[in-house]
Amino acid sequence: MAEFVTVSKVEDGVRLLRWFLRHYPSMPQREFYKLCRGGQLRVNSKRVRGQEILRTDDVIRIPPTLASYANIPVKKTESGEIFSLEDLEALRKTIIHNDEDIVVFNKPAGLAVQGGTGIRKSIDKMAAALFPYDKISLVHRLDKETTGLLVVAKNQMAAQKLSTQFQEKLAHKEYLALLDGDVSPMRGTIDNYMLKGQVFDAASRLNNGTGPRPQRAITDYEVLSNAANCISWVRFLPKTGRTHQLRLHSALSLNAPIVGDSLYGNRDGNPALLESMIQTNNLFLFAYKITFQHPKTGRMITLRADVPEFMRPVIKFLELRMP
Repeated sequence: MAEFVTVSKVEDGVRLLRWFLRHYPSMPQREFYKLCRGGQLRVNSKRVRGQEILRTDDVIRIPPTLASYANIPVKKTESGEIFSLEDLEALRKTIIHNDEDIVVFNKPAGLAVQGGTGIRKSIDKMAAALFPYDKISLVHRLDKETTGLLVVAKNQMAAQKLSTQFQEKLAHKEYLALLDGDVSPMRGTIDNYMLKGQVFDAASRLNNGTGPRPQRAITDYEVLSNAANCISWVRFLPKTGRTHQLRLHSALSLNAPIVGDSLYGNRDGNPALLESMIQTNNLFLFAYKITFQHPKTGRMITLRADVPEFMRPVIKFLELRMP
């Protein structure tokens, strides 16, 4: 008997031939067109020629003769990344804003933003697969371990304007983090210099010209809540965007590393108060709010993301205050 498959949102806009080659990669194209001509392949009960554009909730009739060509749908990029349609659907569900110029994801923990050697999945490549007719460009970054808001451009105009905003500090980002330590004073500004995972005071920025210069790193912070004099719930407003800036400022400037930070934590486990409720090794750093100017309309946009699942039990138990 024929099988009927409904097109998912993640495959909206894909041509019928491409859809079949994804799901039946060993099927010869001549066989595909033969089935189209014979009326055995249909979309919404209508005959097709093979180049039709599929839309969400379209129903495709699959003749039983195609069963031998079926395979697990997996996409492999030139850089060696591998992801399935299920992976794309999971990423699609994290979208909190989408228009013809930009898409904004609530990035999950453990997913790299940019592809490269040894990286199996990344948002830039997966977003390109989700939006095959757009020119996907990254305009800012989040660490692989960090969750939260990530803005991605969908055309060259948007990429240029958004990149300028982030470079010139016209876009504003706010983070929430759970720190292993009692932070004092309750609010302030960290202003120092960073180089290769270290921080230096202002006087150390000069060197003898034989190596890279430390880069200035500025972060405003505010302690929103604390518990048992050993845990601090902090809002960070970075004014610069150095690699691992918030993680380094927490661990080395505030002497209170972010919970779950295996790179800069340097502590023997989590505080006893958290041991019974933390069932994850995820980093408790969350990019929860972002404000920027829309590249086409010029309108200021402020977006907020839902707190990740792994953080919610801790926030509830400790009764931490949200901004």
